[in-house]
Amino acid sequence: MLDWLKNSNKETPEFWKTYLSKFDKKSKRFVVLSTEKSGTNPIKDVILTIGAFAVINNSLYIGDSFETVLLQYKYFHDNELSNEFIVKSKMKKLGEPDAIKALIEFIENSVLVGHHIDIEVEMINVALGKLGCGRLKNEALDIVIMHRKLHDITISKKFSLEELCNIYKIQKSELNSSTESAYKIALLFLKLKSKLGLN
Repeated sequence: MLDWLKNSNKETPEFWKTYLSKFDKKSKRFVVLSTEKSGTNPIKDVILTIGAFAVINNSLYIGDSFETVLLQYKYFHDNELSNEFIVKSKMKKLGEPDAIKALIEFIENSVLVGHHIDIEVEMINVALGKLGCGRLKNEALDIVIMHRKLHDITISKKFSLEELCNIYKIQKSELNSSTESAYKIALLFLKLKSKLGLN
């Protein structure tokens, strides 16, 4: 209720109207998403980087990808943290509003896939709220839940991304970025999707 009151006088951004119009039909495109965050509290923490790849018809499309560093100077200043890694990064840099807008334009009505995707989605929802938008409407799949379903694991055991990569023999990488994580998640998703017989 309070969110509605706060945003009732704001004009809905055009990119959000366009996004909502995409849900008239179901998408066959999956977007594998990974973020680096300052923590996992959607209210106190912020997204630092985003990496994403599209998967269509059981194929990973490297050219259909998204990556950016979010310029979170206020967060770093308020918490007396260094932003050196942001300055040094060769990734495209955008302020949070522009980065979230570009991400929404990239994902459209695709099914989102991730490792603990609920946290990613909630962080994006908080950022969207700051722009006077609603919450994401995309369906979401979590590779941990897919793995547990495949092996009929009923306890809610957590599996790290590295553990899943070891189980499914996904090659390790020296790089540790949101884009690299999204790539690993995409490979895991393709294996799990095939084993579970998902279209």
